[in-house]
Amino acid sequence: MSTGTPRNHVIDVARALSVIVVVVFHTLLYRISIVDGAVTLIPWAAPSWLYPLTWVLMIMPLFFVAGGFANALTVDRMRREGTGLGHYLAGRGHRLVGPLSVFVTFCAVIFTAAAWLGWLGAAVELSRQLMQLLWFITVYLVIVALAPWLVRLHDAYGVWPMIAMAVVAAAVDAWSFHVGRPEIRNLNMIVVWPLVHQFGIAYQRGWWRSGSRWAAPTAILLGVTGVVFLVFVAGYPPTSVGFADIPFANLQPPTVAMASLALAQCGVLALIERAGWLAHLSGRTERLIGVLNAVMMSVYLWHIPCIAVAGAGLLLLTALLPSLAGIMLSPPVLALAALAVVAAVVPLLGQLELRMIPPLGPTQDTAGAIMAYGTLVLGTLLVWQYGTVLHPTRVGSSLGVVLIWVGSWLMGHAADRTQAAHRTGRAFLRARDDRNGRT
Repeated sequence: MSTGTPRNHVIDVARALSVIVVVVFHTLLYRISIVDGAVTLIPWAAPSWLYPLTWVLMIMPLFFVAGGFANALTVDRMRREGTGLGHYLAGRGHRLVGPLSVFVTFCAVIFTAAAWLGWLGAAVELSRQLMQLLWFITVYLVIVALAPWLVRLHDAYGVWPMIAMAVVAAAVDAWSFHVGRPEIRNLNMIVVWPLVHQFGIAYQRGWWRSGSRWAAPTAILLGVTGVVFLVFVAGYPPTSVGFADIPFANLQPPTVAMASLALAQCGVLALIERAGWLAHLSGRTERLIGVLNAVMMSVYLWHIPCIAVAGAGLLLLTALLPSLAGIMLSPPVLALAALAVVAAVVPLLGQLELRMIPPLGPTQDTAGAIMAYGTLVLGTLLVWQYGTVLHPTRVGSSLGVVLIWVGSWLMGHAADRTQAAHRTGRAFLRARDDRNGRT
């Protein structure tokens, strides 16, 4: 049975703050400088004294914890209302259609135009790098599809599936480190993040935030001890995220250290909730948190272009006021400028994305929802790997973009079977009338 309220302020605040941390962190990955009149981007190699801070500020596990929490509530509602897989997939998938289709279409237009104008190589590479953001959406879409089964797994067996996943993730890590091939840890995309998602289900079920008052501190102790052991004894990378001098750390591809960190974060969330610090928010604060959560996916997708726009604007100001170059191009100013651009752009884009989200009707086409959801997953995977350039020599990216368009269209039909039937009926009547008119 569910043990939490539909709106959990601790989870909502953690998720809203997390996306802000993502934006700020990505402004630090490159330093902008002007060398001999030319703009230069220098990859940032963080000083070693900042390594512990990368673990404190690593918030990506929180997204999957929050996802597990939300999916547990959704599955419980499915059970109460007796709805099926079609309603679940359409309900979870149709909300992604707007942000994903608008973002991918925009990038496809820009990079495809550059490719056909003679910059094919540069367009392909830049597009592929930007689309690395879609790793999160691809993995999350797969986990969402598996969530009904994952919730049942937790309710039936509790901690044992988590232990099994942790063992598999550790084995993948050991294999990767032994042969010196970090790409092997991509297998942990479908092990570590589902494990963290299980933590979110457990959190919603009351683990750590109810029962023994020692549950939350114990989770923090075990999680922190696990990270310390993995880094200082097992030889894992010392940072949670990669930098110029540490290209492969613990986030992408993920290691079991991410799950250990997630366990500690669940303990921290539970302490906050048990203390009641966020139990009562003002109406204005609650609405603000709700807005941030509503546009979270849009912020995630668009924050890199917004950072680029902010950087370009600061460079323009630097050209006008060269004496202020040191201040204008400093990381704190870039971070503030990027957040300002995000705050200005995302609400406008959100209006367009909202219009692109198909309505969820009273009944759904189950077969159509499965096909639409699978098409979106495959399209997102291909775009993540190959980018968004539409070109005959780039089959992977071209197919990925087309599949996202097709999946979005299919989801619109599957999400509201009644309206789809009406549209089909009207099309049939128009075709019949046209035939009668010609005869």
